[in-house]
Amino acid sequence: MDTPNILDVSGLKKYFATPQGIVRAVDDISFTVHRGETLALVGESGSGKTTTGHVIMGLYPPDGGKIIYKGKYDLSTPVRSRPLEIRRDIQIVFQDPGTSLNPKRTVKDIVSLPLRIHHIADHGSIYEKVAELLDYVGLGPEYMFKYPHELGGGEKQLVALARALAPRPSFMILDESTSALDVSSQAKVLNTLLKIQRELSLTYLLITHDLGVVRNISSRVMIMYLGKIYEEAPTERFFSSPLHPYTQMLLSSIPTLSEEDEKVKPKGVESVGEIPSAVNPPGGCRFHTRCPFAKPICSQQEPPDVVVRDGHIVRCWLYE
Repeated sequence: MDTPNILDVSGLKKYFATPQGIVRAVDDISFTVHRGETLALVGESGSGKTTTGHVIMGLYPPDGGKIIYKGKYDLSTPVRSRPLEIRRDIQIVFQDPGTSLNPKRTVKDIVSLPLRIHHIADHGSIYEKVAELLDYVGLGPEYMFKYPHELGGGEKQLVALARALAPRPSFMILDESTSALDVSSQAKVLNTLLKIQRELSLTYLLITHDLGVVRNISSRVMIMYLGKIYEEAPTERFFSSPLHPYTQMLLSSIPTLSEEDEKVKPKGVESVGEIPSAVNPPGGCRFHTRCPFAKPICSQQEPPDVVVRDGHIVRCWLYE
């Protein structure tokens, strides 16, 4: 029987040794991803959100915790020990298609590789299958024999998306997949992602710092800061009733173009200071060095998870 969650992450940790010390990139986080939703993982550079996605994908081995896929597959093991069906079922679209596409291969070669690896198409049907995938993401068959350097940024990302769709996945990790694109290309890729999700019942983990993208396509939002998750809420509630001071700071820094947007923007929470080093993060709540509402306990003890209402969780002493 299918579980309601496609992914259950508990106590996940990922540390990196550097000459300056141990970087706790992901430090004991837990969350779930529901089937068919788009869960946005949001944070500043250095928050650990991309590392989280790469650990789930198997690009890095975890240093602690569990990752359970579809209620029964343990993704905490090295990627090469995962069943082939799981490697086929989970795909990723990277931030920069210019570096994730092989410059010496044509679009046909790039998109057909997973078809051949997973025995989805034989030699005689490769051309037809690649043409179908390109058409599905909005590219014509004339792109098939082009090389990546002959494509624009949006076109490259659509090729990367076609490649990710080739093995017919259930779950996709979108790692800043529109941040390197101009506005028009970004809109085309986002519309394609929404269309594909509706038609194929895909589940997305959207890793991004762009709150505009989050507002348009996500179902739920998680806020990550220095390796920890500090707030989780349905998207509408996240934007209308942000609770954690860090969330309020992020939202208050968004430029607005209308009076309506300005009205819902959190007031009086200014972005101050820089994100501390992950080698030596602050004790207690890691945000307390930048928080205008910090109390003495904030620097002494880690805050607990507080369930404010159904689906809205905040890790902050202000709500305990």
